[in-house]
This record gives sequence, C-alpha cells and structure tokens, in this order.
Amino acid sequence: MDITAIIQAIQQHAEWVVFVSVLMQQVGLPVPAVPTLLVAGSLAASSSQATQMLAAAVLASVLADGIWYLAGRAFGYRILSGLCRLSINPGSCVSETEARFMRWGVWSLVIAKFVPGFSTVAPPIAGSLRMPLPSFLAAAGLGAALWAGLAILVGWWWRAQVEIAINAMSSHGASLVVVIALALAAWLLWKLWQKYRFGQMQTIPHITPSELVAALASDAPPLLLDFRGAALIAQTGPLAGAAQASLDDLPRAVSHWAKGRDIVTLCACPEDATAVRAAHGLRKLGYTSVRPLKGGYDSWVRHLGQQTGALAPAATP
Repeated sequence: MDITAIIQAIQQHAEWVVFVSVLMQQVGLPVPAVPTLLVAGSLAASSSQATQMLAAAVLASVLADGIWYLAGRAFGYRILSGLCRLSINPGSCVSETEARFMRWGVWSLVIAKFVPGFSTVAPPIAGSLRMPLPSFLAAAGLGAALWAGLAILVGWWWRAQVEIAINAMSSHGASLVVVIALALAAWLLWKLWQKYRFGQMQTIPHITPSELVAALASDAPPLLLDFRGAALIAQTGPLAGAAQASLDDLPRAVSHWAKGRDIVTLCACPEDATAVRAAHGLRKLGYTSVRPLKGGYDSWVRHLGQQTGALAPAATP
C-alpha cells in the first residue's frame, strides 16, 4: 500500500482534504474521516494550521448536518426510514436511533459524532421534530468541534506514533489489507447472521390493513399496540384506540389484557421489525393470538388515506 501520495496531498492541501473528507462522511458516504484528521493533525506545521483544519472540519460537518436537518423538516420521519433501509440492520435502526435521541435530547447532536452510524441519522430527526435552528446549529457545531478537535489534537500529540504507523502501513500494506478485510468479513458475517435470524422471526403470520379494518368492525375487535416512538407520535399524532408501548415495557403494557384476546402490533420501521419482535415477545408471555400489521403505520395510512385518528375506539380488554 503506497500512501505517499495521500500524505503529500494532506501536507499540501490540508484544509481542503479535511473539509472534503468530513463532508463526505457526514453525508453518509463510507469515507474514513477520523484517520484523515489524525494524520492531518500529526502533519500540522503549527497550532495556527491545526486551528484552520479544525475550522474546515467543523464547517463541513455543520454543512452536512444542515442538509440532513432540512431534509428532516421537509420529509419528516420518511427520511429516517429511508436512511435506515440502507443500513445492514434496518430492522432495529429506527427504534435504536429514536431511543437515543429521546434519551439525550439536544445533546444527542453533540454525542452523535462519537457514535458510529448515529451522526448521519440524528440531524434528520432534529429536523422532523422542528428543533429550533439556532439550537440545532449550536449543538451540531459543538459536537463537530469536540469530535474533530479531539482527533486533530491526538494526531498532534502522538505525531511520532502516527509517523511510525504510516511507515508500517507503507512497508506492510498488503498484510494490513488482509487483516482489515478479515475483520470486515467477520463483522459482515455477524450482521448477516443477525439479519437471517430476524428473517426467521418474520415468518410469523401478519394481518393486512384491509383485514384489520374488517376485524375492528367485528363483534370482537382486536386490541392494538402502537410501537411507534415518541418522536413520530409527536409529529403525526396518536392513533385513536391504540395503546402506546415499547419493547422494554411490554409486560406492563399488556398486564391487564386477557391472554386469549386478539392483539395487533404495529410500528413505523423497516420490515415491521419492532412489531414482529413485540409479537414474538407477547407469544412468549402467553398471548396466543398476536399478529403484526403488515407494512406497519405507513401501509395503514395509505389504506385509510389519512394520518391521525385512523383507528377505531379501543375495545374493552
């Protein structure tokens, strides 16, 4: 692996290399921005140049975050769902992302830079929730400054060690590529195994929106569990007649329901992931008639042609 050209490019155009690298990573492309920042910091000729690199990184990061923020404001929760469909594990992406955002609030935009995969999906959530633009820019800028500043500072402090690592990469590039490839292959196999296991869970029988409409009009309508997150419910409103729940408090949410009642679970996530997991969890708790809504919230909205107040009044358990 000859990285001489890369090092020369960083030396000659440090600020631009940092800007482009960070911008590409923050918009979601698989670009290794942190190693670039480390090397750039180690090659900084002065504290003034390091400061310029930091400014370039913060500007690029806030620019990318702003794009995703505006996309979230324009398209709402659909943008997060679309991003999660591109992940290796889309089934848990939406719920995990929203849980982090609701737990950390505005600080999630600061912490996001340090959580792999979270930095791209946090800004559109902020946009969809109509977070005030000044608060968003302040949090995004602070997070970018801490993240990029730490990487540049570590590179500056450990420039001798970084130089040793660069020389080792130049001398043993082929071996390093093999090691990295094996590590990536192991990680990919693990993720694919998780995806396969979830695929097995998805064989559980589903109920279609049209079947649910008919069931709600029957003499024994099913009980409804809405697993959409608080952020989406705040954006689109609650569904009348559906009890809100999460996987963490599932036993408590259904503790007063008869084990023999029909139950329908629904979510707004790729592959109906949370609804499927909830259905399996309920069956383990002894509830014998549980089905996820096929297509989830989006399919229900399309079927009825409206977003809120769609479900009939809740049946008495």
